[in-house]
Amino acid sequence: MARIDLHLHTRYSDGSLTPAEVVTLAHQAGVTAMAITDHDIVDGIPHAREAATKLGIEIVPGVELSSRFDGRELHVLGYFFDWQDPTLQAHMVRQRLSRQVRNPQIIERLNALGLELSEDEVKAKAGSDSIGRPHIAQVLVDKGYVHDTREAFERYLGEGAAAYVPRTLSDTREVITWVRDAGGVPVLAHPTWTRCEGEPLYRLCACLKEAGLLGLEVFYSTHNRKQISRYLELAKRLDLLVTGGSDFHGAANPAIQVGRGKGNLKVPAALLEPLRLAARP
Repeated sequence: MARIDLHLHTRYSDGSLTPAEVVTLAHQAGVTAMAITDHDIVDGIPHAREAATKLGIEIVPGVELSSRFDGRELHVLGYFFDWQDPTLQAHMVRQRLSRQVRNPQIIERLNALGLELSEDEVKAKAGSDSIGRPHIAQVLVDKGYVHDTREAFERYLGEGAAAYVPRTLSDTREVITWVRDAGGVPVLAHPTWTRCEGEPLYRLCACLKEAGLLGLEVFYSTHNRKQISRYLELAKRLDLLVTGGSDFHGAANPAIQVGRGKGNLKVPAALLEPLRLAARP
């Protein structure tokens, strides 16, 4: 049975590998189609396509866009959109700028806590202009202030932690419109992030569907069988497309593998064609 992976990150955002390296891992895992979904940036897509052509892997245009809804941060995955669309590109530039405003504030708070690090060190770790908290976390690990990035977020960078600074984000309904206007398919990423289940999650997804949401990420590295079953039922109730992916980042979370998640993830290839058909030509 063919395998796909529609949630992958590279060095263009907060992953540790190049697009070509991620494509190679996908090939080794038996992946036939994949999406590079870097945060608020699509610069890795052409590099992934170049590498994938030699291996017979389809590269689906993808992105992961941060947003805020009812006080909580939600992520919207976009697929099969015009990734060179100038309006969408402008939106993503503003998204990345919001990180650039927040990063110095986080670093200032860390410095005040006695943790010495600089913006230049964080930029060097990122290697692109999509710089965020995961890169700060990696610097904290490198300097021995924390054992791993999970500890960095729990102690310093996560919501409510000692150095946390909220980020200015666009409303989720607006972000969904960005993807639709570029001809793409907007999907709610990792629904566990919503911090709600049952009817509250149904009402949230129903509201987002009214704004243009077309899909739900059901298959995901940290979703257990019960969650997958519930999310499949939710997608059926709301007539939402089903997607899935590993959310691979590389060194930041080595337990998650391309195409296989934590070892038992298998996103059915049959989910790809309905996504393709839902996109606007």
